[in-house]
Amino acid sequence: MGAGKDEELVAVDTAASERLPFSKARCVALVTTIAAAPFLSTMAIQASVIILPTIGEALDIPTSRQQWIISAYNLTFGCFLLLWGRLADVYGRRMIFLWGSVAFTITSILPPFIPNEIGFDILRGLQGLAAAAMTPTALGILGVTFPPGRTKDIAFGCFGAGAPLGGIFGNIFGGVLGEYLGWKWVFWSFGIISGISTIASYFVIPLPPIQPEPVMRNTVDWIGGTVITVALIILLFALSEGNVVGWSTPWVPALIVVSLLLVAVFGFWQHYLETKTQKRPLMKLSIFKNGKFTAANVLMALFFSSFNNYLIFATYWFQDFQGLSVIQTTLRFLPNGVTGIMVALITGQLLSRVPGDVILTFSTICVSTSSLLFAIPIPVHTTYWAYGFPAMVLSVCGADTIFPVLTLFVAKTLPPEDASLGGALISAVGQIGRAIGLAIATAVQTAIIAKEKGVSVYEVGSQGHGLQPWDEALKVGIRGTAWFNFGMSLASTVVVLLFVRGIGIIGGKGKR
Repeated sequence: MGAGKDEELVAVDTAASERLPFSKARCVALVTTIAAAPFLSTMAIQASVIILPTIGEALDIPTSRQQWIISAYNLTFGCFLLLWGRLADVYGRRMIFLWGSVAFTITSILPPFIPNEIGFDILRGLQGLAAAAMTPTALGILGVTFPPGRTKDIAFGCFGAGAPLGGIFGNIFGGVLGEYLGWKWVFWSFGIISGISTIASYFVIPLPPIQPEPVMRNTVDWIGGTVITVALIILLFALSEGNVVGWSTPWVPALIVVSLLLVAVFGFWQHYLETKTQKRPLMKLSIFKNGKFTAANVLMALFFSSFNNYLIFATYWFQDFQGLSVIQTTLRFLPNGVTGIMVALITGQLLSRVPGDVILTFSTICVSTSSLLFAIPIPVHTTYWAYGFPAMVLSVCGADTIFPVLTLFVAKTLPPEDASLGGALISAVGQIGRAIGLAIATAVQTAIIAKEKGVSVYEVGSQGHGLQPWDEALKVGIRGTAWFNFGMSLASTVVVLLFVRGIGIIGGKGKR
């Protein structure tokens, strides 16, 4: 079934006009199930953040180790994207996608039955591994299934909206289900949605053509895949633990240095394979000679560092500083969800009508404004509708427009045989951007709170130095991180204006 490479997944002429590869109903079902991959993978992170204290209490996990419920997932998800992307391009995207979807369903249902911390964290890591198999293959399937045109634009618009909407609905699911049905039902809801998506995927994703010789079967660069995966695991582990044990702890900077050295080794190995041998590298470094492609990846890291931090620290503002309940916080995120759905529907239409750099500029300015509204010294008792509501609407307008543009740009830049790897690369860059951005933002917040309270950074939040609602130091700390987020999103605007300018209209039969 998935034995061969499926770069010709459907027998359509990519130069054809708007002829659909299947019936309209099947196309809608295919796009919906494919978009469920980034939606679920992001929702599994954000919903867990909302119910983290509840899980910690139920499993008797100390506060200092609760972050591993999130980090275990993030580590495996971010670190295996590139390897899964190449495996999908070689062994078949449909097979890898279905495997990941089945595994995600199982690893979503089982955690609530695990009564201890270690087993729970292991399953979360496996869940992240499964999510990493779905996301890049989903992008590859869309890229080779739909010919250039309005339908492909809409498909990529829906896919691009999946991750931001997953983060937003993760807040809603985590808040509502966690409050009224218990935290276990949050995970079981992942399993139910994923299970339905898996069954639908089996029927709507087309079979790849049977090829007599798996010509790419022996082209997986296992050495490069191992080196970059280990490098990313070490880097993300160090970034996750740095804010817990302190950045001055000797092994934290040591691990960061080791990870960077391994990335350098990976780069040299990829260059050697590409220039000195006939073997196919995991990732051709020559693709980065395209300046706009490189800038798009930098933009992805900067933007989603800012957007992810905005969601997290807005949650802290409402819950920790204002002392609102989980359900009250959830209600304040509802405008994200409603606006996100509308923007996702509109974006697919814009891709073939508006130049990509114009959309990207709009996206980055939207998130810059959202961060700025939480950074400036607005009186703390100001109504939510004056600053929180517009910030929520603008943030999702930015996220739901930038991701489709970047993913479609990558899909058109790389050849079909690298479609899934391209999706893996852009997703991995975004994940690394989130991890680094959150580590820096958390360090900024901790340093500001420590300065305001006149204590060391290690004493912040400890016994006798706890933070209560309406704490002045907490307010200043969150606003400090908002200024950092504003700077990151402003930097992404600069990248668009200086380095991505002129990419033109990328939708329809636009530039390749």
